[in-house]
Amino acid sequence: MTESLTYTARLARWQGDRGTYHLVSITGNVAEQIAMHERLHRLEYGSQRGFGSVKVMARIGDTEWKSSVFPQNKKTEWILLVSKKVMRSEDLAEADQIEVELELL
Repeated sequence: MTESLTYTARLARWQGDRGTYHLVSITGNVAEQIAMHERLHRLEYGSQRGFGSVKVMARIGDTEWKSSVFPQNKKTEWILLVSKKVMRSEDLAEADQIEVELELL
């Protein structure tokens, strides 16, 4: 069973020790739905994925890619990393308001 969700947020930039990353922070009702999906997966398979992540098929504009969302703040917030390839392909920049479609896998 797959579930599709749509979320609108600003593209954020995070500077880490190993480089600069662009990401979308997912909160609210969509974050709750992702957390429920993760709990059901854990109950069904008896274990969680690495770092408690959830595999997704993500889409921004015409660009679609397979990725994962990662839990933050006791799973009330999830993070989706947006690669440079997606940034170039969709002509995105930091602070752009974007709509992300997620298919939970």
